[in-house]
Amino acid sequence: MNLANPAETANRVQEKPRDPGKAAKYTLIGLGVAFILIMLVLPLITVCVYALKQGWDVFSQAITDPYAIKALRLTLLATVVAVVCNTFFGLFASWAISKFHFRGKQFLTTLIDIPFAISPIIAGLVFILVFGRIGWAYDFLQTYDIKVVFAVPGIILATIFVTFPFVARELIPLMQAQGNDEEEAAALMGAKWWTIYRKVTLPHIKWGLLYGVILCTARALGEFGAVSVVSGHLRGKTNTLPLHIEILFNEFQLTAAFAVSSILVVTAIIILILRNIVEFKGRKEEGEHVR
Repeated sequence: MNLANPAETANRVQEKPRDPGKAAKYTLIGLGVAFILIMLVLPLITVCVYALKQGWDVFSQAITDPYAIKALRLTLLATVVAVVCNTFFGLFASWAISKFHFRGKQFLTTLIDIPFAISPIIAGLVFILVFGRIGWAYDFLQTYDIKVVFAVPGIILATIFVTFPFVARELIPLMQAQGNDEEEAAALMGAKWWTIYRKVTLPHIKWGLLYGVILCTARALGEFGAVSVVSGHLRGKTNTLPLHIEILFNEFQLTAAFAVSSILVVTAIIILILRNIVEFKGRKEEGEHVR
């Protein structure tokens, strides 16, 4: 009869069992990292490298071109107006939907999601059908000499439309999860609605609000489809930065196109860093509240 070595038996007991999912975990992580590198990181690096391919002088000349400057200004104008409008709407729409009961609430929630479901190009065509020469509002606009389509107001309206849901959709589930207890307690103590919103509701949603604003900004800066339809591609007048890049590319000015594209790339990286900071601070504050 063979007896096992006691030391050998103890070592076997102390051995950790193999994790059957360990290989799968690292395989999935590797595939995810490879996908991100190939689909995201590598194209961004390629843009920056190609932008500087012919030297700094060509690069600086492309990004300081008068048409590029005007396109950048229009892009920033449309982005700022869209973010401000959608932030105000998102704040009050999310408050109404999450804190009050009324008929048509589900219908309102569905309407907010429409820009997610509709192609931006179709959205641009809708603006053409409403404000263009064949639109029902054209006679009124013509009477008062108001230009919407193929003008700056059309660019702004299209940008507002495509970025419409971002702030509201970020805040609605957050405010629904918080419930109404604190607001009702403040109301019973005699606080007015604005005081309740400013002192009770807003501090709890500030990180979600900032996150929604960042997403809205990122979407507005890169909008192409709807803006392309309503802009008319008037160079120096209704061209945003993405449209200016398309024109340069179609004219085979590849270095200039990539140089101007690098502005959007750098902006996207900055927005990504801000988003991660907001996410980190939001989770940190949430963890402190749980403690």
